[in-house]
Amino acid sequence: MVERIKTGIYGLDQLIEGGLIDKSAIVVVGSSGTGKTTFAMQFLMHGIDNGEQGLYVTMEESPEQIMKEAKMMGWDMEKHYEKNLFFIHLKGKNFKKMIEEQLPQLVKARSDYDIKTRVVIDPMTPVIWATENKLEQRELIGKLFYTLKELGVVMATVEEHSKPGETIGEDVLLPIYLADGVFHLEYYPIGGAFNRTLNIIKMRGTQHGEGVYPYIFSRGVGIVVRAYPVEKTEEEGKDYDKIFDEAIKTAKFIKAPEYVIERITAMKENWNYDYSPEEALQIIFDSYGLK
Repeated sequence: MVERIKTGIYGLDQLIEGGLIDKSAIVVVGSSGTGKTTFAMQFLMHGIDNGEQGLYVTMEESPEQIMKEAKMMGWDMEKHYEKNLFFIHLKGKNFKKMIEEQLPQLVKARSDYDIKTRVVIDPMTPVIWATENKLEQRELIGKLFYTLKELGVVMATVEEHSKPGETIGEDVLLPIYLADGVFHLEYYPIGGAFNRTLNIIKMRGTQHGEGVYPYIFSRGVGIVVRAYPVEKTEEEGKDYDKIFDEAIKTAKFIKAPEYVIERITAMKENWNYDYSPEEALQIIFDSYGLK
């Protein structure tokens, strides 16, 4: 049986046979503002919450800035820093030398630890832009994926700059081709709270959903994907605090992990949609297998 690694993205695992295949490379593609970094952080923090380690390879922002942004979403990365969360900051570095020489040494040193590790590369775009030579781009990206997959699942974000009429920007075709799985995030106004969409372009070795799936951001929990049809009711003017309080009460009654209760509580404090949170809460409960 193929081992599946849960993403921690609420609603997503139902679309990919329960999770990602271990030691695979996943690319999250999208334009600015679609939530690529949030997606990657949520994936990383879910692993840490469940006893795994996280390696965050940052090509632009400093670890301090990333941890600050994570706190705004409700994730405390600082308490895990240099314990089970590690950063590599590569801004301005020679990517070719790093990928071919330094990274293999680091992976070899870390592979001695018998602890699952999730790897995030955010964003990978500078590696693509490091050279205009397509063959060299392919070699760099291929080596990057191949090396880091020795640690576990690798999730890389790629900034998309598609031209009018393009479904997928030409500049991201190479990482899409080399990756084992690809999630495409788009801003696509459809009305309601779920006004961004996710599409699974490919997922090797996995029967995956082929639709367009709306998702929301909610501080405290992150991204919630609507992975299946849910009946909606008009909740205008309803006291949403009561809905959250009932969800928290239920979570405590069924002995949900403490971090789940903390996230629902944070979600309650930061819910700013003019729509009932019932659908999002149901997706979160389902993602944790809570009944």
